[in-house]
Amino acid sequence: MIETSLSLPNGQVLPNRIVKSAMSERLSASGRVTPSLHRLYAHWARGGAGLLITGNVMFDADHLGESGNVVVEDDRDLEALRAWVEAARPAKIWMQINHPGRQSPRFVNKAPVAPSAVPVEIAGAFVTPRELTEPEILDIIERFANTAAVAEQAGFDGVQIHGAHGYLVSQFLSPKTNRREDAWGGDAERRRRFVVEVVRAIRARTSPPFAVGIKLNSADFQKGGFTEEESLAVVDAIGRDLDLIEVSGGTYESAVMFEETQPKHDSSKRREAFFLDFAERIREHTRVPLLVTGGFRTRAGMDDALETGATDLVGLARPLATEPDLPNRLLDGSAEAALPIKLATGIKKLDSMVQGGWYQLQIQRMARGETPDLKLSRIRAVVQAVAG
Repeated sequence: MIETSLSLPNGQVLPNRIVKSAMSERLSASGRVTPSLHRLYAHWARGGAGLLITGNVMFDADHLGESGNVVVEDDRDLEALRAWVEAARPAKIWMQINHPGRQSPRFVNKAPVAPSAVPVEIAGAFVTPRELTEPEILDIIERFANTAAVAEQAGFDGVQIHGAHGYLVSQFLSPKTNRREDAWGGDAERRRRFVVEVVRAIRARTSPPFAVGIKLNSADFQKGGFTEEESLAVVDAIGRDLDLIEVSGGTYESAVMFEETQPKHDSSKRREAFFLDFAERIREHTRVPLLVTGGFRTRAGMDDALETGATDLVGLARPLATEPDLPNRLLDGSAEAALPIKLATGIKKLDSMVQGGWYQLQIQRMARGETPDLKLSRIRAVVQAVAG
C-alpha cells in the first residue's frame, strides 16, 4: 500500500504514501533561507518520501516560534526559496506556514500577541500576550495569503497551514485561549472564523493547481480546550477548500505530539499510530485525503492503516531525523521498521528537552552534509535544548 500513488483533489499526484511531516529545522540566519536547508532537504529527497513538508515558516520577523525560523514576508529570498524547492526534487514539497501567537518564548519575543491575553502555563518561559485588534487580525490573514503566494512563485507545490499544537490558528479555535466576545470569538462558529478566512484568503491568492492543506488538532488534551467535536466542525467548514488534512493534537502545555507513547484515549491496541481513531471520525465528514503522523514505525502498521481507510498518507517525522533513507528501504522491502530509539529518562520534563535537543542535533548533522549519529549523548541533547 505505501508504494501506491495518490491523487489529491487539485490533481496533484503524490508518487507514494509516505510523507516527511514538518519538523522545525531552525537553520535560518536572520530569517533567510540558507544552504544548510538545501543540504538537509537534498538528504530527505534522496530518502524516497513522496511529499516533504517543511518546518515552521513564519511570515512576520517580529513573531517567531523559535530562533532559527525561516521568515517569508515578501519575495526578497525568491532565488534561495527556489533552490530549496530544487533540492527537494523529485519529491513534492509544501511550505508549512505558521504564526506562533502566544507560543513564542520570552527569549525570542517579549511582546507576543494572541486572540486573548491568556498566558502559556509554563512558568517563566513565556510572556503574557497582548490581545489582537481586529485590524491586526485582518493583517495576519493577509500575511498568510501573501506568503502562500510567494511559495507558489518560488515553485513549492503547496502550503500547509499550521492549525495545531497551540500556535495562533489553534489559539483562535480553543475556548481556553480565545475568550473574545466579538466576531472572532464567543462561540465555536466565531472561533473558527479565523481559520476559515485564512483558507479563503490563500485560495484567492494562489492558483487551482497549488495545493492547500492544514495540520489540525484532534483536540488540545486540556480541560476547557478544543474538543474533537469542535475539530470535526472545522473540517465541515473548510474541508471543501482543502487538498489534505493532517491530524495531530496537543499544545506546549499538553505536548502529546512529542510523547513516545500513544495518547490514552486512542482505543485500538493493534494500531501503532496516534490519532487513527479520530481520523476515522473525520472520514465520516469529508472525502479530503487524510495524513496521520505520530507513532508509525513498521511497514505492517502503515499498510494496515492505509488498507482500513483510516488514513490516506503516513507521516514520518523523527524517524527521518535518524534514518533519512527509511522511506526507500520500506518501499523496496529492505526494512520492515524504523530503528527503535529510546531516549526517555523517566522524568517527563527532562524527556522533552532530551528528545527535542537530540533530534535537533541529528537535523544539524544532515544540514552539514553529515549522516545521523545514533550514539550522540543525551547530555549533549539537553545542552542543545537549553542553548535554544
